[in-house]
Amino acid sequence: MRIVMLGGSGFVGQVLARRLVRDGHGVVVLTRNRSRHREVALWPGVELREGDVYDGDWLAAQCAGADAVVNLVGILNESGIGGAGGREFERAHVQLTQTAIAAARRAGVSRLLQMSALNAGSGASHYLRTRGAAEAAVQASGLRWTIFRPSVIFGRGDGLFGRFAELLKLSPLMPLAGADARFQPVAVEDVAEAFARALGRDDSIGQIHELGGPEVVTLAEIVRRTAHWMGLRRIVLPMPKSIGWLQAAAFGLWPFANKPLSLDNFRSLAVDSVVTGEDGLMRLGIAKTAMAQTVPGDLAPRPTGG
Repeated sequence: MRIVMLGGSGFVGQVLARRLVRDGHGVVVLTRNRSRHREVALWPGVELREGDVYDGDWLAAQCAGADAVVNLVGILNESGIGGAGGREFERAHVQLTQTAIAAARRAGVSRLLQMSALNAGSGASHYLRTRGAAEAAVQASGLRWTIFRPSVIFGRGDGLFGRFAELLKLSPLMPLAGADARFQPVAVEDVAEAFARALGRDDSIGQIHELGGPEVVTLAEIVRRTAHWMGLRRIVLPMPKSIGWLQAAAFGLWPFANKPLSLDNFRSLAVDSVVTGEDGLMRLGIAKTAMAQTVPGDLAPRPTGG
């Protein structure tokens, strides 16, 4: 197959692109900035194209002749002090999904694989609200769709263990908002495997696959394990909701999108990110990867030098 990927240069996309190539597929990765992802163009079987994925005409041209479109684009926070009131979430999740659906139709591509998140459409956060709106657009598209709802995803370079690892280096005490929030962390390789297997299975068409790993843990436990695997002695201090809200508001003043925490993240933490329906990895016959199998190595310093 020839597969066009939106978000293919990101954390999950890079793993998935290489996984699809192993199955003999040709992969086209679309990016806004080719110079930032030159290494992707060097992978055998992967073509890197630069352009504006929000431009419907350009995107339809890239989809011409493809067998499937994979949309992995998503953001966890908005840029700007205090965020953008949900406008950036709306653009990245809903508007882009609608543009991708229209482009696929114009190009005659009937297969669409869509990244979403557990609890899409639930809770008060802009993140979950717009994920749910994007799912609704996919389900109403008339395409042969499959939706994936992972819990938090771990792997080298992730925004979970990796982000806490940096924060844990700063202080022996870690005040933590939403410490009791529950997650079912899933390995990035398992998520990529789910996409790859669903692509070739007709029984995945019109299905939502919830993806969770073998353990359900609290946010506090994730932070404690991160410190342990880094060889650090740290105290995790769970905070009451009112103080946690203040911490999230303070971090939200960071003007860029890579905030450690935001009020929208805080609202998302109110809903446990665990599989409640049929387990998608089990349905697809995928053995789950435990955090302890890969995370300690992922947290080790990367070798330097050429």
